[in-house]
Amino acid sequence: MSLFGANPDFIRQPPFETNELRNGLARFLDAPFEHDPSGARPFVGNYRWGVYAFFDYDGEPIYVGQTNEQLRTRIRRHLTNQRTDAVAMSVLDPFEVFEIEVWPLPQFQDVGRNDKLRAPAAKAHLDALERLVTAQEIAKSKFRAILNEKDPPIGDLVVEAQPSFRGRIVSERVQELRAHPDFRIARRALIISRLAQVISERQVKGGLRRVLLTQAKRLEWLAARRYEATGGGASVPREGEDDAED
Repeated sequence: MSLFGANPDFIRQPPFETNELRNGLARFLDAPFEHDPSGARPFVGNYRWGVYAFFDYDGEPIYVGQTNEQLRTRIRRHLTNQRTDAVAMSVLDPFEVFEIEVWPLPQFQDVGRNDKLRAPAAKAHLDALERLVTAQEIAKSKFRAILNEKDPPIGDLVVEAQPSFRGRIVSERVQELRAHPDFRIARRALIISRLAQVISERQVKGGLRRVLLTQAKRLEWLAARRYEATGGGASVPREGEDDAED
């Protein structure tokens, strides 16, 4: 009998990987933030203002963003609802995200986006924090680049690093399925193809072309690493030798 009963068409649960992602993301967003100055331990996802960064299976930073609506709402929109421009245009692939780091701004928790007196100062601080995090993560990247289509907002305000929280959202079982290098190479090539198609069909600015270039470099690096790990030049057969696959 099928795992789902007599007729799998009636199953109400989402596919395994989708369900695992939702569970992993919920655990992350519901983790207590130990650095709140109030002494309380609010869930990290409940902070209204903050910056977030996504990391791939190699710990490579791939995307930095900010929100003033709520970290939970914004991150879920990227990874589960997939309703952001970054995902829709194949700038960001949710399948690549292994870990998330967030930098909440507790001092602005009671400031609404429409608060004319305090919101401008909060937004200036948020923009400055995004500039700081973006610069830090690009400096850590092997490619000195991330996949953002746009650069952070300009501004003169300089802020210090905020306490952050980092955690993985991928379960061990999903990691087994997605971490295989050949799967990652195939997935990266697919996303590059989709992005190139978007570019070919629209009049785009330089940001999307920069993302395409960065993705191509990341694909080349993955493919080269895999090629060398499986024998490199010594593994290439000569004409006339047995062509049967392993």
